[in-house]
Amino acid sequence: MSSPNTNEISDGSWISWFLGIMGNEFLCRVPTDFIADKFNLTGLEYCSQTLDVVLDPEFDSEDCDCDDEEKLYGMIHARYIVSPRGLEAMRLKYERKDFGLCPRVFCKGQKCLPVGLTDVWNQNQVKLYCPSCYDVFEPRSISGMLDGAMFGTSFPHMFFMQMPSLRPHPPVEKYVPRLYGFKLHPKALLPPESDESPPNYIESTVNKSQVNSSKIFKE
Repeated sequence: MSSPNTNEISDGSWISWFLGIMGNEFLCRVPTDFIADKFNLTGLEYCSQTLDVVLDPEFDSEDCDCDDEEKLYGMIHARYIVSPRGLEAMRLKYERKDFGLCPRVFCKGQKCLPVGLTDVWNQNQVKLYCPSCYDVFEPRSISGMLDGAMFGTSFPHMFFMQMPSLRPHPPVEKYVPRLYGFKLHPKALLPPESDESPPNYIESTVNKSQVNSSKIFKE
């Protein structure tokens, strides 16, 4: 944790130092008054010394092992970003495309939001949620090393509930598998001996008597 993030202006505090670390770009600044409010810390396990470091306005980063402080700030961050002020801070980052874009072709560069697959610390790293196709992906940047609990499982959904005008439409187009120009029959896409139902994006109109001759192509 030594490489600087040039997007953060340092004011000498622990928070500025932490946000300035390369790879922490997904995080927003949590105001000290929010952190200092004991109500916002309800249920979190921490010691007073750890909280003092996080709130330190004149932090000396030399020889610092800040694992406890990182966890505390991360768990507070997950609570802050679903508050009105936090949602607005993340909206600015979302509109700047700070979190990256959906890699799916038919989402056409849709902006993503960070999400955790669990609210428990040290279980999964942060993922990206696409509000167009509703899928999640691994971030391509070093920010993907952040713990997913720093964002939690609720954030992107709360974001669009509070800002519905930003919610995109789902993709109109879908990829249709073809062979020599013919649509593949749903059964041709399943593994051998599979009992799974065929994919629902191709409607089957083949009669049972035609199955043997229509396993590969669909008219």
